[in-house]
Amino acid sequence: MRKKRVLLLSEGFGTGHTQAAYALAVGLRQLSQKIQTRVIELGTFLNPIIGPLILGAYRKTVSKQPKLVGKMYRSNYDKSLNRVTQFALHRIFYNQVSDVVRQLKPDLIVCTHPIPNAVVSRLKRLGLDVPLYTLITDYDAHATWVNPEVNMYLVSTPAVRNKLIARGIPASLIEVTGIPVHPNFWHPHDRAEIQKQFGLKDMPTALIMGGGWGLLYGEHLVEYMTKYADRVQLILCMGSNEKAREKLLSDPRFQHENIKVLGFTKEISKLMDVSDLLVTKPGGMTCTEGMAKGMPMLFYEPIPGQEEENAEYFITHGFGELMAGTEAIDRWFRLIQEPYAAYQHRDTLMALRNAEYHPAKCSEAVLALLE
Repeated sequence: MRKKRVLLLSEGFGTGHTQAAYALAVGLRQLSQKIQTRVIELGTFLNPIIGPLILGAYRKTVSKQPKLVGKMYRSNYDKSLNRVTQFALHRIFYNQVSDVVRQLKPDLIVCTHPIPNAVVSRLKRLGLDVPLYTLITDYDAHATWVNPEVNMYLVSTPAVRNKLIARGIPASLIEVTGIPVHPNFWHPHDRAEIQKQFGLKDMPTALIMGGGWGLLYGEHLVEYMTKYADRVQLILCMGSNEKAREKLLSDPRFQHENIKVLGFTKEISKLMDVSDLLVTKPGGMTCTEGMAKGMPMLFYEPIPGQEEENAEYFITHGFGELMAGTEAIDRWFRLIQEPYAAYQHRDTLMALRNAEYHPAKCSEAVLALLE
């Protein structure tokens, strides 16, 4: 019997969109052996020369001019990608998408980024007869996600569902599933084994993440944390940003025996299990992973736009706090040095998580809809 085929399409504008696609793909395969998945970052896949150049320009803009990114997000907040734009995208960058779909013969297409979502929507208008699910990977509902050809929207929260309804989407086409996380985040790992694997001590630990691109804004705040290195272990994850990692490693303040500066790793779930505090940019994916692990989170300098919306959601629901200055660092670094208070707080967050979010729900929901 032929396996059901799920094609997941993303884009590399930030790593969270593709991470969500892979998380859903692995979750589906873990839940059912009757599912076959394929994840593609569409622009880079179809345009291996031009695609990375565009992503590089976007990455530079995010790192150097975050306010400009926020201004663009806000100015187009209520504007869908119109048919002229969709046509232009298809002709210039995505004219081979129909060939990809025809060759892979998916039973379902899931898009985790607005651009492939718009491109597939156009193909559906031209006769493509494959269900299209749109997985919104933030805690907001920008109009670029919305297309009349979408068969089902998978969203993070009831608030996002309500925003889509306000945009005219029927409630029957929206399911609150939460953002999917990799099955590694569904269950805890053995703490002692992880500490041995990474050469970590059994002591209060803060995990500091710069995202997949390793962008640490407000470096003075990260430098300030090193004053606690005798009492708090610091793990810095720099993603693919080897230049930033080398810069930190050459700084005497980050050469303490209780400070680990890591590059790209696929084992964030393990590092979260041995950490007492997550310091991060409020990207939708990383925050969801932290919530899945019941971690308290400190957010630094959200990019205006979706990161602000993400931060507002987690702060409002008690999962995190904005790191506006050193006072928040002092308070949280003191708290995680008090074992009883730290464990009690994490238990509270796990109870909140269980009420707000189930890590496997999105994979289970897509499987049910597919079957």
